[in-house]
Amino acid sequence: MSLRIVVCVKYVPDATGDRHFAEDLTVDRDDVDGLLSELDEYAVEQALQIADEADDAEITVLTVGPEDAKDALRKALSMGADKAVHVEDDDLHGTDVLGTSLVLAKAVEKAGYDLVVCGMASTDGTMGVLPALLAERLGVPQVTLLSEVSVEDGTVTGRRDGDTATEQLQASLPAVVSVTDQSGEARYPSFKGIMAAKKKPVTSWDLSDLDIEAGEVGLEGAWTKVDGADERPARTAGTIVKDEGEGGKQLAEFLAGQKFI
Repeated sequence: MSLRIVVCVKYVPDATGDRHFAEDLTVDRDDVDGLLSELDEYAVEQALQIADEADDAEITVLTVGPEDAKDALRKALSMGADKAVHVEDDDLHGTDVLGTSLVLAKAVEKAGYDLVVCGMASTDGTMGVLPALLAERLGVPQVTLLSEVSVEDGTVTGRRDGDTATEQLQASLPAVVSVTDQSGEARYPSFKGIMAAKKKPVTSWDLSDLDIEAGEVGLEGAWTKVDGADERPARTAGTIVKDEGEGGKQLAEFLAGQKFI
């Protein structure tokens, strides 16, 4: 039986762009370029490596987001994934991580899965809790923050590297895993892969396809909210310390005043 792998990816604002909030205090995604979250590229790479080792495997990439989020799916497809699912609905605007986990869980169940692979966090929200929330909603084991992962005989095995120890973890499929940026460099799409991605299927679903009410997601259904935001102050000229014999003392006083030492 084919191993069904679903990789959850996110379309995020380019971190090098000028990012700011819209009037409703959600991230303004219209005035900045977006791309596949870098940390999710590692998840796609690990899914591809698992599929390469399996006798038969199929990789579906899944995202929740606006029309432009298809660009993230195309990047993953050009890397080697087989097909994609895009969940898009105007009522999703303002959805927080809890609502996103609900949508992803419904979509994963509808797509069919044995293993769900996620990045360790998104590069915009950087919360890192979605894999755990997703596993809870699906009612399956979670094996998170892995720097090495493999699947054999219905079991997923991984290595988690901590500051003081390394853990070897296992879980029976179906399961949810997340991988870190230490799991292996993500491959670059080849020209052949880019051309092939244009022919791979991308399925679109909305909330009604997933039996989700609008009030369960979006700003109305969010469990968290932003109360206020201020523009980052413009960068000012720094403090210049001229060394005329007392430079070291002045530098130490400055660092102490900023509580760096």
